[in-house]
Amino acid sequence: MSIKYFAAVLFLATAPVFAAPPQQDAAIAAAKPHVARAEPDWAEFDAYVDAVRKRFDVPGIAVAIVKDGKVVHERGYGEREMGKPGKVDEHTMFAIASNTKAFTAAALQMLADEKKLSMDDRVIDHLPWFRMSDPYITHDMRIRDLLAHRSGLGLGAGDLLYWPTTTYSTKEVAQRLKDVPLTGSFRARYAYDNILFGVASLVIEEVSGMSFKQFLATRFFAPLGMTETRYNADDLKAGDNVATGHAKFNFTELKPVGTLTWFNAPGAGGLYSSVHDLTRWMNTMLYGGKAGGDAKGKQLFSDRAARDLWNVLTPIPVGKSSIPELAPAAPNMMGYAQGWNVGDYQGNRLIWHTGGWPGQVSRLTLLPNSHMGVVVLTNQEVGVAFNAVTYKAIDMLLNGGSGNDWLAAYGKAYDKAQADSDSSWQKHVAARKAGKPQLPLSGYAGTWRDPWYGDIALTLANGALNIQFSKTPQLKGKLEHWQGETFIIRWDDRSLNADAFMTFQLNPDGKPVGARMEAISPLTDFSFDFQDLRLEPVQVVKGA
Repeated sequence: MSIKYFAAVLFLATAPVFAAPPQQDAAIAAAKPHVARAEPDWAEFDAYVDAVRKRFDVPGIAVAIVKDGKVVHERGYGEREMGKPGKVDEHTMFAIASNTKAFTAAALQMLADEKKLSMDDRVIDHLPWFRMSDPYITHDMRIRDLLAHRSGLGLGAGDLLYWPTTTYSTKEVAQRLKDVPLTGSFRARYAYDNILFGVASLVIEEVSGMSFKQFLATRFFAPLGMTETRYNADDLKAGDNVATGHAKFNFTELKPVGTLTWFNAPGAGGLYSSVHDLTRWMNTMLYGGKAGGDAKGKQLFSDRAARDLWNVLTPIPVGKSSIPELAPAAPNMMGYAQGWNVGDYQGNRLIWHTGGWPGQVSRLTLLPNSHMGVVVLTNQEVGVAFNAVTYKAIDMLLNGGSGNDWLAAYGKAYDKAQADSDSSWQKHVAARKAGKPQLPLSGYAGTWRDPWYGDIALTLANGALNIQFSKTPQLKGKLEHWQGETFIIRWDDRSLNADAFMTFQLNPDGKPVGARMEAISPLTDFSFDFQDLRLEPVQVVKGA
């Protein structure tokens, strides 16, 4: 589960100036926040959000803003589902995806408060069966490492074990980690993953004696009064005020998409919530673990735990944006803590996370120096929308609304990403060589196996080569010859936007011995980690 597309990472460098080390995070925290110079004009803000919706073709958006422990603005805009009468309001539930990670991290800190574990415990002390592909990492992986994106796994590694929805259980997903390839050294660099947050949920269950679902319900949702929050899509009830996700099928035509359930990676993402409920969560985080930010409220977790959650563990490279108009948002430092990104904006410490889901993306942002929080939930797969709204909301409170033209700036970023994607495809077309594959289609048919994912079936029917991932019902499609031994996989579900190249390797005798895959479009969600598959034939059907 990722934040969809490019918008949340515009300042990650390819030739980086490295982020400040963790000890510099305290300097950001001590920076004097800007003082508001004017009262926010919320009518202006509402008109702005509607303009964002229209510019980026987002059916519905919900926004809530807290300041000094109070909700200063919350409302919905647009439709829960395009073309239908239901309107988005502050109580509409959206999939918050990777914004779930902060709850997972806080749950572990709760258990640390209770002395039931230490964040520096080894994972194998609680899950003796846990294995990574490197024995040293297996032995030395600590609980806080599960939350910090520094394991040596690559971007989105192992996500195909549950994205799109698979039939593996949470433990089966975790047990397959031993075969997921590493791309870096342990604790050496940042690479976003989801799979280790699934492992974290298993640690919580083992230590607490409760299911992860029960733990969240009793330790967070009940004391915070979060009645508009659901564990995952399976818990949505008839009559719930819930948004429908939307995607641009084939990257062009906007349509509703079905719900996704991440029952087997709950620690990474899966929660549904409303902006109204999330105001209570934001204030809890802003006020050191006090429920809802109420001085008389229950202490959900200690102030120590709250501070530790925001302590940078993994520096993130920071670079210059390719969009000059986005320079005002450029951070001086970035890092990942435990379920949270850490950076800065206009002298304010910035704590945030994003969430990406089929048809829905979101962002939750905190400015602890200013006791301020903004949450933006949307029902379309375009992150520029939540970024444009977030920074406008922050500017409304910091300086009354004057500031950068975020709609124009993120509009340029969006247009550039589309143009870059088109250019990438044209390069593939220009490099294409005419010809036929060496084998008849039947020569590629059979069962293929990857060490960590499992089996993939290639079958010949009506003169076409079909593909089906054995554990993923949605990953079903057809292969079209492209060039040489390379085919294009066109998925039947056109909402996935994840068509991929599949290239076969033949031995000198012309026998298939391997196959590799990679997504075609740079806009494809990185959770389609096809590039990590190492497919070999288990059984290839012989044919003329």
